[in-house]
Amino acid sequence: MKNPKAQKLIDKIQRDLMRNGLVTNTLVEELKQLRPFAIEEENPLLAKVIRLAFEHIESTDSFMIPIPDDEPLDEDENEEETITIESTPQESLDYLLSLMHDTTIKNNVSDLREYSRALSEYAEEN
Repeated sequence: MKNPKAQKLIDKIQRDLMRNGLVTNTLVEELKQLRPFAIEEENPLLAKVIRLAFEHIESTDSFMIPIPDDEPLDEDENEEETITIESTPQESLDYLLSLMHDTTIKNNVSDLREYSRALSEYAEEN
């Protein structure tokens, strides 16, 4: 995100997450405050990921989505398979927040798309 207020809010959320763990009511409110910045920047992917993340946290009282690794297991395969990195809910949410800092980086956008897909699939399954 380009907005300095958004950057500060992301940093605050990450600090609180590292200090206090997943305090769901605070996280949900802060993510709801962050979403308008993504809308203002006309970044629909980021706005969607933020919405899906706070809805997921509200419904699960955790963050059940692992850190994605978007590298194909076998480059010759037509179907792109993904593997996930073992992580705690706190580590995965922290990584997701770190991706939001700079959406001009191709890998960040790719991982944001992967989070969006995983959050959507989780919501459909549960």
